[in-house]
Amino acid sequence: MKKIDYYIIKKFLGTFFFAISLIIIIVIIFDVSEKVDDFIEKKAPLSDIIFVYYLNFIPYFVNLFSPLFTFIAVIFFTSKMAYNTEIVAILSSGVSFKRLLRPYLLASLFLAIMSFMLANFIIPPANANRLEFEKRFLKNSLKFSDRNVHLQISEGTYVYLESFDISKNIGYRFTLEKINSNGLSYKLAAEQINWDSVKTTWHLVNYTKRTFFGLKETYSKGKQIDTILNLKPKDFSTRLDNLETMNYMQIRQFIKEEKLKGSDNVAFYEVEKHKRIAFPFATVVLTLIGVSLSSRKLRGGIGMHLGAGIAISFAFILFMQISTTFSTYSSLPSFIGVWIPNVIFTVLGLYLLKTAPK
Repeated sequence: MKKIDYYIIKKFLGTFFFAISLIIIIVIIFDVSEKVDDFIEKKAPLSDIIFVYYLNFIPYFVNLFSPLFTFIAVIFFTSKMAYNTEIVAILSSGVSFKRLLRPYLLASLFLAIMSFMLANFIIPPANANRLEFEKRFLKNSLKFSDRNVHLQISEGTYVYLESFDISKNIGYRFTLEKINSNGLSYKLAAEQINWDSVKTTWHLVNYTKRTFFGLKETYSKGKQIDTILNLKPKDFSTRLDNLETMNYMQIRQFIKEEKLKGSDNVAFYEVEKHKRIAFPFATVVLTLIGVSLSSRKLRGGIGMHLGAGIAISFAFILFMQISTTFSTYSSLPSFIGVWIPNVIFTVLGLYLLKTAPK
């Protein structure tokens, strides 16, 4: 049976890496054709294009397509084995179907662990290099367009800005308030606030300062003053892909900080955190469905299995998108929204396993 295990694992992983390599080559070719003008215009060095951009580009897409191509690989080579009556021969020799599943589950577990390591520890630093390259030679991924921004920078300390210019690090109509159990205790307001990157301090222009002691109040004002705040210009910027540069622990810490600030995007960040674990687990779920579905010999051959497999895989992806969208924009908890497709398709996989040929 060990020879059969080795044979199945070799077929599984060989088909997966061959398929994923083909799709990566196709994606790179299309990406080069789309961005070649920008590379030439910005005079991007060839070594940076290859080793900084595309070398860090590959792990991201390998992980992105991993569950889908795991499923397709299982469907393809297992249905071929069934068509050649190899599955029938193995089962007829006294090997149970559950025992036949062992090499599939071992290979899928290997791919799931690989996906987890890629998503949480390898891709984030790779994305940091790739995004820095994009910022220099392709685009600027930082923007800030919101007005009337409210942030909580520490317990009981709130900041308001009418607007902030991220390109100049200048904010307008700034207010800082400290509130304790007795109410408002301190208020600092300024017409303009500038970030001094050398001193790492904020420079306030035309400021007023109020301190409250019960019914008493002290008041002062001035033209300019420097102050230190638990606030940086990046806190006002929206990096559309900043989560891609964070590992799992950094995302958890980032979510804590965003909750403290009262960010409206916490649900989106929570979904991304749970996807880092749920997405690799989907590899095992889709493998279970793929084996159960393609181990039966059909009159339509491999084409029938591939058609059904691709339909199920796209149904899974669609279900995942719908449930995560509900988690992001409605009251559905992010944990449930991310994991419910895995749970439902696990039930489907167990049902197909029960009806598979024994």
